[in-house]
Amino acid sequence: MIAYMMPITGTKTPEIEMVARTTAAHKFVSDKTIDASNVLQDATAKVETFVADTQKTVTEQFEKLSKGFEGLTAFGQENVDALVKSSEIAAKAAEGIGTEFSAYSKKAFEDGVAAAQEFASAKTMTELFEKQTSYAQTAFEGFVSQATKMNEIYVAAAKDITAPIGARVSKATEAMKTFSL
Repeated sequence: MIAYMMPITGTKTPEIEMVARTTAAHKFVSDKTIDASNVLQDATAKVETFVADTQKTVTEQFEKLSKGFEGLTAFGQENVDALVKSSEIAAKAAEGIGTEFSAYSKKAFEDGVAAAQEFASAKTMTELFEKQTSYAQTAFEGFVSQATKMNEIYVAAAKDITAPIGARVSKATEAMKTFSL
């Protein structure tokens, strides 16, 4: 029907002009829709890539943090173990010191009783003074010997007690050297 209305002169009728404009507009909109669709697909792909990268980074950081907490927990447990070991050593050392002190006290008491009996058997004042001097010298030498022995026990006990804690301090120092800011 449009073909019948077309004049022969080559000019377009308003209907044909409108169809041409509509077709051109439809093509323009179709091209822009395709362009918009491509832009939307590109944007969606970029967002998906960004989200995937972010998720990967967060997962990696969480794993590192989790491993750090596990290491910290293990380090803390090792510290507690060292403290328990030191306490056990201290208890054994205290028991040994108590036993040694008790043995010395018993011996000193027995020596004192024996010396008192010896003093009672003295016939002269000179003999009594000689026995007292001998006892005093023996008692003093025994005291010095026992004091030296107790000092050695204390030093050895202190060294043994502090060894596990000292090892943990050394390990903590080494661990701190590995951290960098």
